[in-house]
Amino acid sequence: MKLFWVDVRPWNKEIATTALERGAGALVVDDPKSARALGRVTTIGPGGDLEPGRDVFEVVIDGKAGEEEALARSRQGYAVVSTTDWSVIPLENLVSQSDRIVAVVQNAEEALVALTVLEKGCAGILLRTDDPAAVTKVAAVAEAATPPCDLVPLTVTKVEQGIMGDRVCVDTCSLLHHGEGMLVGSSSSAFLLVHAETLENPYVAPRPFRVNAGAVHAYVMMADGKTKYLSEVRAGDRVLVGAADGSTHEAMVGRVKVERRPLVLFELEAPDGTAVSGVLQNAETVRLVTPDGGALSVASIRPGDVVLGHVERGGRHFGVAVEETIVEQ
Repeated sequence: MKLFWVDVRPWNKEIATTALERGAGALVVDDPKSARALGRVTTIGPGGDLEPGRDVFEVVIDGKAGEEEALARSRQGYAVVSTTDWSVIPLENLVSQSDRIVAVVQNAEEALVALTVLEKGCAGILLRTDDPAAVTKVAAVAEAATPPCDLVPLTVTKVEQGIMGDRVCVDTCSLLHHGEGMLVGSSSSAFLLVHAETLENPYVAPRPFRVNAGAVHAYVMMADGKTKYLSEVRAGDRVLVGAADGSTHEAMVGRVKVERRPLVLFELEAPDGTAVSGVLQNAETVRLVTPDGGALSVASIRPGDVVLGHVERGGRHFGVAVEETIVEQ
């Protein structure tokens, strides 16, 4: 997820309050006490959670030397870069060489450029403004700037009813929408897009904050690009929510429920021949996302059906993607 910081120097309570309400991850301050009086927030400044000269380095770029300094500083912490004219030193030069560049912006248009340059964008943005409306607009740009997920069609090759096992429901602090769900799979490099419980059905009321995600052994994709076993997910964790069109956003976990339920095993095949599998609760209310954005119930899935998923190369070590040969069966 992209960093969204707001500069409130000199202290501006209205800007700070708006920033907190709009989900800013940190405030740049002269005195952390003023910001902390408004709520729990990461502060950047002398005596703050992140300190200038140790964790964060501000660099004004006016030529090649400034660009080189920014890159050097980004190897020590976050380099917060600004310039009077981005056409002088293109952001591309910095983003292509570092994942810890934070661009200073003044409005939503500049934020969009910074967060989409070279497709992957800067690590984040630092907004400098005295207009609360600009905070709201830039916050929306930052929230929408999560990287897309490459989804592929997966063809079901086998459906096998399993025995009783422990499955995990992940309840988020957000209301999810039709076509959205979480990426879950038995392999650390191949995932199914499991639909949220947004649909009406004869058995239970919709619970659009919930994804009945699968068995405890399965991996789930987190918002930071790492994975966790479903059995390890806890309240406060940030999970990645994906949609049928590939768009993503993060959601905070509010509760996790592990219950003993009947399970069903699915085996599928990606277009490149990669084998994908998942174990889900055997219930009509559990669904997988289809290429048209629909939701196909576990109870009705048959070999030959096509659903959406995500396949990566390599594997993972402690949840981090690595380029190595790993066989999971």
